[in-house]
Amino acid sequence: MDPINEVHVKEPGLVVIDVAAADDATAFAFQAALAEQWAAAPASRTTRDAGQPGVRLRFYLDMRQPFDA
Repeated sequence: MDPINEVHVKEPGLVVIDVAAADDATAFAFQAALAEQWAAAPASRTTRDAGQPGVRLRFYLDMRQPFDA
């Protein structure tokens, strides 16, 4: 994964989440579960690392702002 950009964690409550999961469905389900609780900038695709099992997903969460359904 790329390095974390300082702007994404410059204040308390901002979170960068890197997920490693067995498959896309699991990674996106985890992202959706967190996005139900807090404002999120969801990812639309996973990545695969050559020679490594599973998929990776990075998304951004703002715990200062609850999700307003």
